[in-house]
Amino acid sequence: MAPPSKSWQMDLPTAVGVWTPIVVFVALLGLRMGYRGPRFGIALGVAAVLFAFEFFLACPGVLEWARGMLGEHGRVLAPLVPLFAVLIYTLTVTGNWKMALVGAAYSVLPALLVASSTGKPPGTWEDYAAMMLVWLPVEFRWMYRVFPYPTELTHSLTILMALGAGVAGFVLLRRMDGIGYEIVWRKGFGPNVALHFLIFAAIAVALGIEIGFLKFDPTLARLRSLPLAVVGITFFTAWPEEFLFRGVLQNLLSRTFKNQWTGLAIASVIFGLSHILHAPFPNWKYVFLATIAGLFYGHVWMKTGSLFPGALVHALVDVSWHVLFR
Repeated sequence: MAPPSKSWQMDLPTAVGVWTPIVVFVALLGLRMGYRGPRFGIALGVAAVLFAFEFFLACPGVLEWARGMLGEHGRVLAPLVPLFAVLIYTLTVTGNWKMALVGAAYSVLPALLVASSTGKPPGTWEDYAAMMLVWLPVEFRWMYRVFPYPTELTHSLTILMALGAGVAGFVLLRRMDGIGYEIVWRKGFGPNVALHFLIFAAIAVALGIEIGFLKFDPTLARLRSLPLAVVGITFFTAWPEEFLFRGVLQNLLSRTFKNQWTGLAIASVIFGLSHILHAPFPNWKYVFLATIAGLFYGHVWMKTGSLFPGALVHALVDVSWHVLFR
């Protein structure tokens, strides 16, 4: 892992400076699409709060403050933000008390599991069970039913809810070492990002075209959508997946097997298999390429000790795919 010294770290003003225009842009986009009234306002507010919860905690200073404020005995309060967010949404936007119960269980159960492991080395069955409870309801799209309105925010709200539950459980409550959740930039991060992206891109493009998974087909329409794609992919695909599959899963597996390379290999295969549901099912070509991608993303995390460089490589890969291939 990289040494603890940091050459740059995100602070709260910087985080707010990134968060604010994204929220404003989504609000304006929703208004342009015809959404109005209290329901849209509450749904947007819930999304903004969940986004702030997971993004602001990526500031080392904010994370340290939050952990200090909660203390040792207040850790169990960590899931309250995602819990209140989902209750406010389900009881006001949709008025669906059944989905309110589902959302409440989703927020609380992973936290209860990791709370029972407090004081034990990471890698308990409760840790793995909590991770599965965060991941599988999203993987199988069960949690998408909790956030049906507006349809354009369903995916984002679901991902933010999942990330909020995971961060509350593993970062604030369990306080598992080695996740690397903070957004920092150290010496050597740039070469690591560039090298891993370029090598993987060369392999993935050659293999993807050879097996018929990729076709070079850049379009002006995709290029115009690049700013929106960058934001969406970075915050709602790359960062959440790196947190789950590298910061939590690979971290746990490396500790369980006491070998970081074994952890990398197994986590990469599981990451690959998580893409099997993409059409046409079963999508083994996607599984194959995603497994290779997982090896590169996981190796960046191993080399840097941070989720941020791996998330950048992940985002660069997905954005390049969005613009240049189909």
